Amino acid sequence: MKYSRQEVMQYVKEEDVTFIRLAFCDVFGKQKNITIMPEELPRAFEHGIAIDASAIAGFGEELHSDLLLNPDADTLMMLPWRPEHGSIVHMFCDISRPGGAPFSCDTRSLLKQAVRRGKEAGLSFAFGAEQEFYLFKLDENGEPTKQPYDCAGYMDAAPEDKGENIRREICITLDQMGMRPERAHHEEGPGQNEIDFRYSDPITAADHVMTFQTIVKTVAHRNGLCADFSPKPLPGEPGSGFHINMSVRAEDGTDYLNHMIAGILDKAEEMTAFLNPQESSYERFGRNKAPGYVSWSSENRSQLVRIPAASGEYRRAEFRSPDPAANPYLAFALMIYAGIEGIQKQKQLPPAADFNLYRASAGELARFRQLPMSLRAACGIAAGSDFIKKWIPGAVLEIYCGS
Repeated sequence: MKYSRQEVMQYVKEEDVTFIRLAFCDVFGKQKNITIMPEELPRAFEHGIAIDASAIAGFGEELHSDLLLNPDADTLMMLPWRPEHGSIVHMFCDISRPGGAPFSCDTRSLLKQAVRRGKEAGLSFAFGAEQEFYLFKLDENGEPTKQPYDCAGYMDAAPEDKGENIRREICITLDQMGMRPERAHHEEGPGQNEIDFRYSDPITAADHVMTFQTIVKTVAHRNGLCADFSPKPLPGEPGSGFHINMSVRAEDGTDYLNHMIAGILDKAEEMTAFLNPQESSYERFGRNKAPGYVSWSSENRSQLVRIPAASGEYRRAEFRSPDPAANPYLAFALMIYAGIEGIQKQKQLPPAADFNLYRASAGELARFRQLPMSLRAACGIAAGSDFIKKWIPGAVLEIYCGS
């Protein structure tokens, strides 16, 4: 549901809201928040709430550290847990400098710019997220361990799958908040789980990814567990992916998905540093259903892009290289820009790789471009990319790849 500023203030009054959480994220996609009281809400909407951003990754240094959080009324959500009195809501924020100028390292605003560029081109994009995570036990001091919650395998059932009730609680919580989880199951790794979302517009989808990770971690902790979204938490076990389902249509309903895929395949290596921002991200590639080469196919999970069997409004493609460490705002923005270029230049898909790349010979693999196999290599490609320099602010590129 979308709200106006006046509706938000009325809602806060009628629902006895006592705390308003203003949420944002740093350049790497780690969620942050500040809590204000209801009487501060008119000022927040009119002028923004000032924060000292000097200690936030990528947000500057002490000399110019003042930034303003500007809550987005459309994103109002009631949090399902309540204090002793009243209730809690949260809203996502855009970030500006004093005086109103947009903050160049606000990645949510960067995604909004990408969506506007798409609309100017007559294109509407939609994304759906599939995120994998591990559940680990806590030690006697309540600190995370690397001991998995269970030893179940792919889509196992209880009692082997001990995460079933945790996933159910997560899905119920998300539904109470107006989010729409579609599927949940145990993944291949011990203690590894996956929950998928129905597609939505890019900004809502990215906001949902941020909320999802917070809810998963909160529910896990309430059950005496730790939720781990790192790309490769256990050596020798499957890594965790952030599979992104994508679609695009023109105003007349024309489906341009093939051109979008072609654009993303063309820019895949250049985007990798932002889709896979940790050293351990590269330990996933080329094994356990994580891609290692720039390729596509129908229903083939060894490929970078997979086109599942579906038609009409459900036709989509699945981009399989990103992992949960990625900032979803940056990931979706880059995919939109690559998609726009693919559509405007009428780029064509290369031949489909309808075979298992994990079992392919060296000769067969030589026909495909390989994804960067280290963060350093990915950063080198990004730093030399005209595409990245055009759409990613220099300050953000420097933060990711400058040292």
